[in-house]
Amino acid sequence: MTPDATEQRVLEAIRERRELVNEALESDVPMAEPERLYEASRYLLKAGGKRLRPTVSLLTAEALADVEPMSEDYRAFPTLADGAIDVMSAAASIEVIQSFTLIHDDIMDDDDLRRGVPAVHKEYDTETAILAGDTLYAKAFELLTQTGADPANGLEAVQRLATTCIQICEGQALDIEFEHRSSVLPDEYLNMVELKTAVLYGTAAAIPAVLMGADDDVVEALYQYGIESGSAFQIQDDVLDLTVPSEKLGKQRGSDLVENKETIILLHARQQGVDVEELVEAETADELTEEEVQAAVNELDDAGSIDYAREMAEDLTEQAKARLDVLPDNEARDLLCDIADYLITRGY
Repeated sequence: MTPDATEQRVLEAIRERRELVNEALESDVPMAEPERLYEASRYLLKAGGKRLRPTVSLLTAEALADVEPMSEDYRAFPTLADGAIDVMSAAASIEVIQSFTLIHDDIMDDDDLRRGVPAVHKEYDTETAILAGDTLYAKAFELLTQTGADPANGLEAVQRLATTCIQICEGQALDIEFEHRSSVLPDEYLNMVELKTAVLYGTAAAIPAVLMGADDDVVEALYQYGIESGSAFQIQDDVLDLTVPSEKLGKQRGSDLVENKETIILLHARQQGVDVEELVEAETADELTEEEVQAAVNELDDAGSIDYAREMAEDLTEQAKARLDVLPDNEARDLLCDIADYLITRGY
């Protein structure tokens, strides 16, 4: 299947489930008092987003149950022990955690926009945005207790989500720390990527398996599928920041070069003797010119650093897809494979 065909297949699978996820979020995260707090809490959820992570959760459930995609009621989904659970609540909890992290990320980075609208702290205020993020954090755990799963499975799912939230904070803290360090090792960077980005993909794939009563080895394989595909996604983002034209990227190409952001590309280049601090003279993304970025890209290309990152993302993707061998051979499993490919080939 060509990359374009894979992308269209993935986007259609996401679109079909996004409508149902959006309906669930509307009902599961309702308006309440005080009105301003709940408006802010729902603001990013209503602003859109692909809903990729909850789609991974729903597809994992369908693959495990070996059912036709979209053929079962997600609110009464068959388990592996002749029971039924509300797997949509679990999927919604993952998306709610994603929104919580975005609100707090935007505050820390003082970003103006998110999903094409003003960031929550810009639309409301910083204090309200912090409370909105905290509200979503708590709401996610509330949703995860409402799946109707076997109590032991439900407790394990909650524990996994709690650990994931801790890891995301650890990853964010490392990312900030790296901006102030004179050197970062590639393994340290990859650990940061796993914690900050990939663990939520891993949890999105693992939690449905936990709730449905899958064996530990199946749960772990699905978790690693998310870890590896999520890490590949972030590494590919490093590549795209340098190789995709600004108008398609939606931000200035090469902005990582002036933001003192460590990437696997720059870490590799430094090991090859490239003076990465002198790749560009601009001090802000607004000052960057396409000519300056292209000259930097050429130097990184000559060092083999961009190909190094691409190959790493491709290797991680192949590892991720191999993890899915624990699932029955069905269309939902094929779509999970396609998602792993999509994360490193997505078009702009």
